[in-house]
Amino acid sequence: MARVHSESAMNILLVEDERPLALAVNRILSQSGWNVTWTADGTRGYEAAKTGDYDLVILDVLLPGMNGFDILAGMRAARVNVPVLMLTAMDEVNDKVKGLNLGADDYLPKPFETPELVARVNALLRRDKAHKGQTVRIADLVIDRQARQVTRAGNVVNLTRREYDLLEALALNEGRVLSRETIQERVWSEDEAYSNTVDVFIGTLRKKIDAPHERKLIHTAVGFGYVLRAVE
Repeated sequence: MARVHSESAMNILLVEDERPLALAVNRILSQSGWNVTWTADGTRGYEAAKTGDYDLVILDVLLPGMNGFDILAGMRAARVNVPVLMLTAMDEVNDKVKGLNLGADDYLPKPFETPELVARVNALLRRDKAHKGQTVRIADLVIDRQARQVTRAGNVVNLTRREYDLLEALALNEGRVLSRETIQERVWSEDEAYSNTVDVFIGTLRKKIDAPHERKLIHTAVGFGYVLRAVE
């Protein structure tokens, strides 16, 4: 692996096997003030990514050793919630949907413009930093993670333990579609859950979070799962 280091910068893992492109991306990100670790091998990239030591992971899909989709799936299965930007020539809709459903936060097809890459990296790092604090704010929804208290438009929303866990999982993945299977795995863990459990809890959560308000935050991605976002 190749690393460019700066003490105060955030750390980015770049997993890309096209050397000229990797060197260009490495240079762009380093010049923008970020620490970059680069590997061209998927298996080594996965081992580095699952440590959770990075603030952002940029993944190609077609890699030697282990492809980007498998790296991403392994990260999410290991509950590594580091933001992931897929950077790949595979730009068909089905490829994008697959990546997003596996837990990618963004998808940037090749070729790309430097300002767009920098802007997307900035946006992902900024969003993740906001969510790492004890308080998560999305529109007028405020989640106090330490007190496990939720308010919407200043009013306290009383949630059961499981409803809170579900809301927090959605909020910490703001804008990312979570499949029913992913939600069940993250919220119910080893506890037994039936096939329609997630749908039932989403329904009760919507009544408490969204029903009293014109602006809806919990959305259905038909055929895939659910997402919490401030914009339709």
